Amino acid sequence: MRVYAIADLHLATVTPKPMSVFGPQWAEHPQAIYDRWRETIRSEDVVLLPGDLSWAMRLPDALQDLATIADLPGTKVLLRGNHDYWWPTAGKLRAALPAGMLAIVNDAVRVGNVVVCGTRGWLTPGYEPLGEEDARLLAREAERLKLSVQAAERLRQPGDPLILMLHYPPATSPYPPNPLSRVIEDARPDLIVYGHLHGVPVERSLRHLAGIPAHLVAADVLKFTPKLLLDV
Repeated sequence: MRVYAIADLHLATVTPKPMSVFGPQWAEHPQAIYDRWRETIRSEDVVLLPGDLSWAMRLPDALQDLATIADLPGTKVLLRGNHDYWWPTAGKLRAALPAGMLAIVNDAVRVGNVVVCGTRGWLTPGYEPLGEEDARLLAREAERLKLSVQAAERLRQPGDPLILMLHYPPATSPYPPNPLSRVIEDARPDLIVYGHLHGVPVERSLRHLAGIPAHLVAADVLKFTPKLLLDV
């Protein structure tokens, strides 16, 4: 079993939103994702999808985008992004998801011998401190991540790799500690994956946090090809 990740699919079957306005690399990007996915992923693989999956505003519309992804090879693990306005309660979401799709909502999943936890995340302080509302939302996300990590520990068996998935990056340059990063340091996952950032060269992205490897997996950064994280 191999574990891959790709974020920020920004699909728009029902809610048109041409991503080419953000650069020529986005032209016809859904087909590029589908083609490269089929070239890369096998049925026994796992693909992590950390957020911004669909521009839809309602779950029934988003399910048309999700159905296209569900038909591709592999087991998919979903996380909410800042543009996933269609994302409902955990129970409603899980009842509606196509076969082969799992979602993390304040909890964790185990696929094979790999455990995945995570939360959406939020803006983190960098050169400037956060405003009151952003600081409140970041603290809330840190609490949700704690719940997810605790759930992961209940699922985890000795030797199981632990992947921590976020939509937002876990820290902002110059990377002062923040509520999310403190939870991550305590959890000591084997690796971190995140998306959200577009047009950022990999070499300029956050690549380690407290010695933990971190991977930016936004679709455009990956040239729309899922990134291999683990081969277990």
